[in-house]
Amino acid sequence: MVDSILDKSAPGPWSGWFHGLLGVIIFSGSLPATRLAVQDMDPLLLTFLRASIAGLLAVALLVGFRQKRPRLAQLVPLIIVSSGVVIGFPLLTALALQRITSAHSIVFIGLLPLMTALFGVLRGGERPRRAFWIFSLLGSLLVVGFALTQSAAASLSGDLLMLAAVIACGLGYAEGAKLTRELGGWQVICWALVIALPLMLPASLMVQPASWHAISASSWAALGYVSLFSMLIGFIFWYKGLAAGGIAAVGQLQLLQPFFGLGLSAALLHETVSPLMLAVTLGVVLCVVGSRKFGRQRVGAGSPSRD
Repeated sequence: MVDSILDKSAPGPWSGWFHGLLGVIIFSGSLPATRLAVQDMDPLLLTFLRASIAGLLAVALLVGFRQKRPRLAQLVPLIIVSSGVVIGFPLLTALALQRITSAHSIVFIGLLPLMTALFGVLRGGERPRRAFWIFSLLGSLLVVGFALTQSAAASLSGDLLMLAAVIACGLGYAEGAKLTRELGGWQVICWALVIALPLMLPASLMVQPASWHAISASSWAALGYVSLFSMLIGFIFWYKGLAAGGIAAVGQLQLLQPFFGLGLSAALLHETVSPLMLAVTLGVVLCVVGSRKFGRQRVGAGSPSRD
């Protein structure tokens, strides 16, 4: 019964937007948790541990629900998903956050919806209307403009790492959403985690610290969050949302992620939320509404893509 609940969601774009929003809310805690964890953990250790923990949970889910192994033709897309969202994005952002501030990273997270939409066109065969691209670009410019008003130390290497992370993540999102129409949302991320597990588990042992006692309780809690929620539960909702509502359209919900993250930081770290942030957030919400209205494909919106 639980398996059927995970597999099937109500058809239609509203179901896609609901599941997509849940995914974005979960992902919004990823950067704050990552910043907290890298205070005591090496970025490589954090990346390998979170993927290993999530991978072991994925094995338990797949075995427990007796899922069939993917077809040979589905392995390459799964490897792309694994490379993009299991290994690439977590590792590249962890390395980048050692070089740039979190405020500066918002510039690139704000570009993620546009990148996801582009890969949705290239890999998913979607064809949004022209008005969709206008709202998408406007929303991205609002987020980038807001981030540029924040004081942040520039770092070319950090910028390049974040740009690479966004490209890897956008590709992984689009490829996973397309594959979700065949395998199901939670199966896609679970198999992607399993594919990475033979690399991540030995790598975790190779980079383990000399003493685990130096890692604080808050860093362990952050590791738990990014392992369970950022790497697994969030993707279950996110891929279901992208598959049901459209990769390009639902992907625009990511425009809200930086502001959810800042709001979370304000609640946990008692940072001030400026009036400018509220104004830009309202503008972004309007862009998301516009993207949803014009984000439906002109042709073949509901047909699954084939390789």
